[in-house]
Amino acid sequence: MAVIQPPTPVRRAVPAATAKLMADAIRVLAMDAVQQANSGHPGAPMGMADIAVALWSRHLRHNPVDPHWADRDRFVLSNGHGSMLIYALLHLTGYALPIGELKNFRQLHSKTPGHPEVGITPGIETTTGPLGQGIGNAVGMALAEKLLAAEFNRPQHAVVDHHTYVFLGDGCLMEGISHEACALAGAWKLNKLIAIYDDNGISIDGPVAPWFVDDTALRFAAYGWNVIGPIDGHDIDAVDAAIALAKQSTDRPSFIVCKTAIGKGSPNRAGSAKAHGEPLGAEEIVLTRTALGWPHAPFEIPSAAYEAWDAKPAGIDAQGAWDLRFDAYREAHPELAAEFERRIAGSLPKDFAQTAVEAAVAAHAKAETVATRKASQIALEAFTAALPELLGGSADLTGSNLTNTKSTPPLRLDAQGAPRGTDDGKPGRHINYGVREFGMAAVMNGLALHGGFIPYGGTFLTFSDYSRNAIRMAALMKQRVIHVFTHDSIGLGEDGPTHQSVEHAASLRLIPGLDVWRPADTAETAVAWTQALLNATRPTALLLSRQNLPYLPKSGLDEIACGAYVLAEPAEVGLVNRKLDAVIVATGSEVQLALHAQQKLAAEHGLAVRVVSMPSTTTFDRQDTAYKRSVLPDGVPRIAVEMGVSDFWWKYGCAAVVGIDSFGESAPAGVLFKHFGFTVENVADTVRAALAR
Repeated sequence: MAVIQPPTPVRRAVPAATAKLMADAIRVLAMDAVQQANSGHPGAPMGMADIAVALWSRHLRHNPVDPHWADRDRFVLSNGHGSMLIYALLHLTGYALPIGELKNFRQLHSKTPGHPEVGITPGIETTTGPLGQGIGNAVGMALAEKLLAAEFNRPQHAVVDHHTYVFLGDGCLMEGISHEACALAGAWKLNKLIAIYDDNGISIDGPVAPWFVDDTALRFAAYGWNVIGPIDGHDIDAVDAAIALAKQSTDRPSFIVCKTAIGKGSPNRAGSAKAHGEPLGAEEIVLTRTALGWPHAPFEIPSAAYEAWDAKPAGIDAQGAWDLRFDAYREAHPELAAEFERRIAGSLPKDFAQTAVEAAVAAHAKAETVATRKASQIALEAFTAALPELLGGSADLTGSNLTNTKSTPPLRLDAQGAPRGTDDGKPGRHINYGVREFGMAAVMNGLALHGGFIPYGGTFLTFSDYSRNAIRMAALMKQRVIHVFTHDSIGLGEDGPTHQSVEHAASLRLIPGLDVWRPADTAETAVAWTQALLNATRPTALLLSRQNLPYLPKSGLDEIACGAYVLAEPAEVGLVNRKLDAVIVATGSEVQLALHAQQKLAAEHGLAVRVVSMPSTTTFDRQDTAYKRSVLPDGVPRIAVEMGVSDFWWKYGCAAVVGIDSFGESAPAGVLFKHFGFTVENVADTVRAALAR
């Protein structure tokens, strides 16, 4: 057991009146902004204000002048609906978030959206709102810190040494992702991860006791966390002491249970669901101001509060001290320092372009018949050797997803929680996530957000449903996260419809900002990996086959990166200088069917058909009109072939689609192909029928 009794508070030099002033400044900004917007959640910011004072004024190491300082502590508001808490903190501590932005809370194009969004508001580390994902991101950030410290720190040179703090509430803990992510945090002994639980007992539907009966302290103790509390979340010194105790941990993450009253300060709504997700109301705000002893007008903060909160001098000093340490590190270890700076900046190695070209050319030259999941592993062998920032993993399917390489030994920790070094002294680079697809996806988002790594993780395509909301969040946050989804169709065979994807490719393509690749051979797979690594502001989903696929003869490789290209013209099957009768568009394993159908249609019916391979519809859609028309000319009937739902393909003006609009069946792959019409004969017949209409 690791439930620790709360420590005895030690009164700090800050007078109690000043600490109260600091907390009340948060409370009034939260209730005033929500009231002005007529929308939002005032209760959590008001209830957690004292906790925020303890953390942000006494422990959090950050610099409002430079929100991207590499060795800053990370702070995650997992209960993102309480966004006015962090907006108030960022404003008060001196970030570039003026009071006018708080007045524009939840308004179009403001820097204070309804839920925190990374890249919109300075000082926001991750986009939160879907509950539970913030703690998942925080686990990824803490893991990044641990691994970077093991890789880059040297004796007398600790250039990576910071904590990750996360606020979370009942909702985060009810979401199943919190179980997945927090169990991993315990397994990884993330001692610099400190979670502070706002235990207020209230959710939107009211007191949570009838539906939330977990013994949360024992739950986290079972994960291998230090559990501190419960403590009074409104006793700033008690929270301060608990955080100080948590920071002493050397081998466990810490979970601090803080008992609070939601909406603290509101005479009639504190402790009730009425404080949770709606404005307090003008009359209640007047009463709250009186109860707090706050005589100031809405959005008016006294200078004493600003002075108490100002974090710029301490932040500048902290970063300045780190800069001096890093200068000494650079002098002692110039190559490590340069590599660290490159990794944190997210830049690829200077020779990346050459590595990418060599991978694609090698695939083309060898022309191997392999499953595209194996083609992915072949490409990864080259890329993981060249890019030490690639951090792989799988949700208990490593042998099926083929995400491991010679350069990515498994991540393992010693009894003290230190990553075990490989022969070159670096920590392992392939993570066994266990059967935790959603947790894996959220952790990968946190790894990417922290900086220093490009995470990729594998599972079966049908299980992308488990990961979907985290994939969506990666796209919303514009993070370079790579999902390796294998067993992409009925081609997986006997496992049946529970594992056979039919709607998943189309569904993933609907997510804005997500690139989806379904390559047909080794060269297309190498190019897909190249594009995924080049896309610094996009996540990527790679959809890969279980079954072997032949290499497709092609005249060049350059246009694969455009997402679609002309693979075969009628002249290649003997019809020279013929006007096109049709275009067959196919992806992945179905491209070979298109080629054989082209041959059949030419030989038996004299039809001139072009075959287009379209490994990435999302990439092709971004090309200019001229290129699109060069691939899919106007006025020529188009027939799409993909082992998935047909609805997606009508947007390309198809005359017909060979697809699957039902669930699959359990049978050998060859039997299923015939049953569902994925044969050369059916593709050819479909083309002829379309032309006959």
